[in-house]
Amino acid sequence: MKIKKFILNTEYKKRIEYDRKFNKAFRGSLSREFLKGYEWKYICLYRKYQANIDNIWGRYFFKRLKKLENKTGFSFEGNSSIGDGLIIGHWGKIVINGSVKFGSQLFVTHGVTIGRDIRGKRAGVPTFGNRVCVRANATVVGNIRIGNDVLIAPNTFVNFDVPDHSVVIGNPATVHHRDDATEGHIPVV
Repeated sequence: MKIKKFILNTEYKKRIEYDRKFNKAFRGSLSREFLKGYEWKYICLYRKYQANIDNIWGRYFFKRLKKLENKTGFSFEGNSSIGDGLIIGHWGKIVINGSVKFGSQLFVTHGVTIGRDIRGKRAGVPTFGNRVCVRANATVVGNIRIGNDVLIAPNTFVNFDVPDHSVVIGNPATVHHRDDATEGHIPVV
């Protein structure tokens, strides 16, 4: 009887290194407290899961993510589409539907919900572009497109398409065009 060898895909190392640079550019430095904190642990474990989603290691890392989810409140629900550059700004409840599509350089903070609308013309989940910042307690739902270089302000409810280079504010939300909308929120690496 042959023993099947399960090989760990180490592609996650490149993404973790980029995430480290991305977080350092945002925070100025990476303290020991941050590197031992839940935000960084979740990012590293998420990247390991993401790189190994199609093998037994993926199941192992998914189970570890679920355990960490119980401590942190971060729930990415099996989503493996976040591109290079992830910042979890604050410790606290974050819910991301497993089917949402993301570009690169995403910043999310506590209280954020990114999910599915189950009815109407926007039934489905959002698609995000690159360089998107979603601030505290914001909600983004439905089959909508969030463009590149978009800042979604705290306590904002978004259920409509948002063009590139925009700041979205309020409930009901309003869109304000602004070149470099994420400047000061999303670091340049």
